[in-house]
Amino acid sequence: MNQRQKKVENIIITYKKGRKMFITRECDYAVRVVRALKNGKKLSVTEICEREEITAPFAYKILKKLQKAGIVTGFRGAKGGYTLKKPLKELDLLTIYMAIDTDLFLNDCLEPGYSCSRNEGDEMCNIHHELGEVQAELYRLLKRKNLAELFYTE
Repeated sequence: MNQRQKKVENIIITYKKGRKMFITRECDYAVRVVRALKNGKKLSVTEICEREEITAPFAYKILKKLQKAGIVTGFRGAKGGYTLKKPLKELDLLTIYMAIDTDLFLNDCLEPGYSCSRNEGDEMCNIHHELGEVQAELYRLLKRKNLAELFYTE
């Protein structure tokens, strides 16, 4: 592991108006929801919540986003529940995080369309460039292992 990777892995990142963490509690819980569903069985929200210690309202909110992203399938009715729609080998942490929070930027200036007074024409400021590299490295690290590798080596 090179120095840049160590730096990225040890960073505590804040972004977007205040003290919100880059990887939010909602993102963390989304990984827990997927972990609860890892064996391919249909589970009710109650079962998911019990397995992963998540409140039902939060689980419903997360499941709705995961379903919209095509990661889980929901079944209605008395025998309803949720299953994974994609195999764990096709999922990674970044995919789950982006399903929950599409605005995963280290800083506002990295968002597409952001206008910074420090950028002139096609010239980006050095800070913007550095943060862009750090964000790209973080994304790469979040994609380097699929969830099958992560869940079955715990």
